[in-house]
Amino acid sequence: MSAGYATLISAAELDRHLGTPGWVIVDCRHDLANPAFGRDAYAREHLPGAVHLHLDDDLSGPRSGRNGRHPLPDPALLAARLGACGIANDSQVVAYDDAGGMYAARLWWLLRWLGHERVAVLDGGYQAWCAATKVLDSTPARPPAAHFSPRVCAGLAVDADYVAAHLDDEAMVLIDARSPDRFRGENESLDPVGGRIPGACNRFFRDNLDASGRFLPAAQLRTDFTALLGGRPPAAVVNQCGSGVTACHNLLAMEIAGLPGARLYAGSWSEWCADPARPLVSG
Repeated sequence: MSAGYATLISAAELDRHLGTPGWVIVDCRHDLANPAFGRDAYAREHLPGAVHLHLDDDLSGPRSGRNGRHPLPDPALLAARLGACGIANDSQVVAYDDAGGMYAARLWWLLRWLGHERVAVLDGGYQAWCAATKVLDSTPARPPAAHFSPRVCAGLAVDADYVAAHLDDEAMVLIDARSPDRFRGENESLDPVGGRIPGACNRFFRDNLDASGRFLPAAQLRTDFTALLGGRPPAAVVNQCGSGVTACHNLLAMEIAGLPGARLYAGSWSEWCADPARPLVSG
């Protein structure tokens, strides 16, 4: 079987595949400040045949207060939820949101983590779809259940202990996807402590997008991320953000750029700052 779509898909391409057996469209819309937003938006209207997965309830695990705002879900539970949505190991999955891919990229990475390559993010998201086709649905999708067997790629993620052990290691490139002000420790509205992990460099995830909300060309992304690498291989990169969500956007951008092999620190700043013994810097 071919790899299918493994990074991005355009609205025009997706439109040509609507109704294709084995294709599953997933609505990942969310609002960090209003957790009910995604479900409400899905109920009003969504792409034809799309199912909805919720960032907090489906794409994250239980929070302990010390493991970050969006810890990784249990692989078996996530696999069962994917199967309930009609996703099998040979499905072509397309994820979308209305926020430049910041939530859809989380599902893209989680499926990669579970060993599933045939997953793409709708480039330009909900807005691009509406501009291209206007075809929407308000009926909740109820696809036949499928079986999804996870093959966890443990090497795609690192934990806080790994990051702490490599803070002074020039071989690790820690890239923070948060906005520049939050990276500096200013205007922190989501976590109780402002600042960043020592040694991190900043690549705001929205810098991966053009003015229309679509991803920049692969060559431009490659130039940008190569500058951050400083001659080190992509496998040296650990991507993080506030809670392991927008870091996946940078991981997707690196994949588009032809720089695969980077890893995710899923706990990210929200986990890191929960332990006062861990060092931090600001400014």
